[in-house]
Amino acid sequence: MKFKTLAVVATVLAALAAPVSAQIKEHTFKVGIGLSDDHPQAQAVRHFAEKLSAKSGGKMNAKLFASGTLGNDVSMTSALRGGTLEMTVPDSSTLMSLIKPFGALNLPLTFNNELEADAVLDGPFGQKLLAMLPDKGLVGLGFWENGFRHVTNSRRPINKADDLAGLKLRVIQSPLFLDTFNALGTNATPMPFTELYTAMEQGAVDGQENPPATILASKFFEVQKHLVLSRHMYSAWVLLMSKKTWDGLSPQEQKIVQEAAREATLFERKTIRAFSETALGELKKVGMQITELPAAEQAKLRAKLQPVLTKYGREFGEETTSEMMGELAKARGTAAK
Repeated sequence: MKFKTLAVVATVLAALAAPVSAQIKEHTFKVGIGLSDDHPQAQAVRHFAEKLSAKSGGKMNAKLFASGTLGNDVSMTSALRGGTLEMTVPDSSTLMSLIKPFGALNLPLTFNNELEADAVLDGPFGQKLLAMLPDKGLVGLGFWENGFRHVTNSRRPINKADDLAGLKLRVIQSPLFLDTFNALGTNATPMPFTELYTAMEQGAVDGQENPPATILASKFFEVQKHLVLSRHMYSAWVLLMSKKTWDGLSPQEQKIVQEAAREATLFERKTIRAFSETALGELKKVGMQITELPAAEQAKLRAKLQPVLTKYGREFGEETTSEMMGELAKARGTAAK
């Protein structure tokens, strides 16, 4: 009788467990990125893949395709919307053509440090942006850090705001980036990231703007001599999944993806910040000449960019911009205590 009772209990427990395990099926998500295989972004994708596999008993996996092998940010995001690619991690600026409020994150000279950005992106404002993505065929799983952007060029050192005038600089394919750098007197040239190294090598452009981690990992120092710590924008990536892929997952599978994404987000921020701390030293070692704009010259940058801030504050929605600045003010108030 005892053994019969145990058998019945075991059968009931198995029946209860079966629906959960049955909800986890075999999946392999292709994750395309434009950056190199050794960049912190790529490391974070691999971390996501490890967590995904561990949490699903090996049934759910993610495969990294780096260095633009599946396209650039714009084309890969389009592929997600069409359901022909499962995941990518584009710069948030590339999403503003689909959802204008995303552009507010790239308004020049907005954030003072990374912790302020974390507070805004992880708080109500950032989550509100992510909630807009499903209507465009995308699911946002979190914001990853790219970092503060700086200008490099092959022609001359930048010691003051006016030194930027006349440089032909590659920028992200975004009207905000174009207007920002045209306002600073440069010849802003939109171009996919995957074409940038060759363009600088051949002299098609004089330079570009990106955070130190990208400048180092992409070996831009081989074709760029000068780097100015302009900190003109903070840049975030968005970990995206195709909504078609997401809708094909069970609730249990979706939960696993979300949990793995959150752990990967924390890993990515920690990893890229550590990498960025050492990147400037490494860039000096390999021969880049690094300058920093004095406070007075930063003020001149802000003055030159005021029309851009006014224009895009309206374009992205005055309510949106006001909401973001309100969250930023709260973050600064918390940081000050």
